[in-house]
Amino acid sequence: MRSTSPCLSRSTLSLLLLGVILPSAAVAQAAPPREQQIAGAVTPLPEDMRAGAAVMGYDASFKLTSMRKGTNGMICLADDPRQPEFHPACYHESMEPFMARGRELRASGVKGDQVDTVRFAEAKSGKLKVPTQPASLYQIFGGPKSFDATTGKVTDAEALFVVYTPYATEKSTGLSAKPRKVGPWLMYPGTPKAHIMISEKM
Repeated sequence: MRSTSPCLSRSTLSLLLLGVILPSAAVAQAAPPREQQIAGAVTPLPEDMRAGAAVMGYDASFKLTSMRKGTNGMICLADDPRQPEFHPACYHESMEPFMARGRELRASGVKGDQVDTVRFAEAKSGKLKVPTQPASLYQIFGGPKSFDATTGKVTDAEALFVVYTPYATEKSTGLSAKPRKVGPWLMYPGTPKAHIMISEKM
């Protein structure tokens, strides 16, 4: 999942969550305990938002299931224990229809760019709901040892903050669609998945 280019690395990792790239081969044999998954899932969020976030994690059969209800409008996806990377993500609940549809399509066998082809068409037709206001997403990308389950600390990882602005363009945001090493830039301009990328090293 890593690239020689920091910008391309951020793009690739973001695309993985959004259903453009399929995850790597499974490596874990069992899902971590529920509380451990919850603790890791909320790490992308600022500390004062963690307690109120809903959490979805993996049961014994690796099915994504609700582990905790939320109160602040954020949904956190636990790190997939079958993957070697540490990659939890939290997003505003208004993004759930778009995210859930991506998971559904991948589970049914739709691959690569076709996931977005279907979602974009459904969004434009009104079948798939997308946010009418900017929606935030927080992610962490690290290695298998980035999260310490005992202390709850994350080290040697990259944090990515994304602001979804469906159908936003370079003109409407004043941002370039050219990847940047420093500062925000716009991905997928003019589409239902248009979003501003901002990253930092943890």
